[in-house]
Amino acid sequence: MRQTKKKNEKDKVAIVLMLCFCVIALTSIFTVKANIDKLNKDTSNVPVSENTKTADDAKQNKGTVDTTTDSDSSLDVVKPQTIDSLNTSKDKTSFINPVNSDKYTITTPYSMDKLIYSVTLDQYMTHCGVDIKVPDDTQVLAVSEGTVTGVYQDDRYGHSILISHGNGLVSVYSNLSEAKMVETGDTVKKGQIIGGVGSSALFESSEPAHLHFEMQKDGAYVNPADYIKF
Repeated sequence: MRQTKKKNEKDKVAIVLMLCFCVIALTSIFTVKANIDKLNKDTSNVPVSENTKTADDAKQNKGTVDTTTDSDSSLDVVKPQTIDSLNTSKDKTSFINPVNSDKYTITTPYSMDKLIYSVTLDQYMTHCGVDIKVPDDTQVLAVSEGTVTGVYQDDRYGHSILISHGNGLVSVYSNLSEAKMVETGDTVKKGQIIGGVGSSALFESSEPAHLHFEMQKDGAYVNPADYIKF
């Protein structure tokens, strides 16, 4: 009898504990759900970094230039370019044809984005300048005023002269008959004779006499036709 009574008391305790556990579990579930709902409501009010711009922001601000200076801002201020700074980079009136002849032919154009055939090397390769075919000893002219910064023998293109024109622009004259008319450090004028056309270029020795002419901007090859009207 006593055993039955004790068993009933234990069952009651177990039932009470079970009910308490259920109440606690339900309370926890409702609390979590309430917090999730609150977070979802507040999502639209989350602050966005000032340095972050979406594609839509870019479209809305297209054509707008900020010319103000803000020392506290981590963004670079965009300043509009002047007309002069845009035009001076490629002004064809500032440079003349480097050969003193009206009878010339561009036999090999500038080509750094696709391969062209080299007769001498019998292979396809890029070409960093333009080849201007003219008779032997045709006068070679400085395309613009500048300073001679190199007079040398190039292993590929023979006797060569390098002239710096400022603003990062350099002109290179190669395959010359000789390179003794100017010296490093000389100042030359536009149209001044600096040499004569020859056949000293090893890489182009199978081609007719011509001037191998290059131009560089800030150390990179550029198309001379962008600066000179041939």
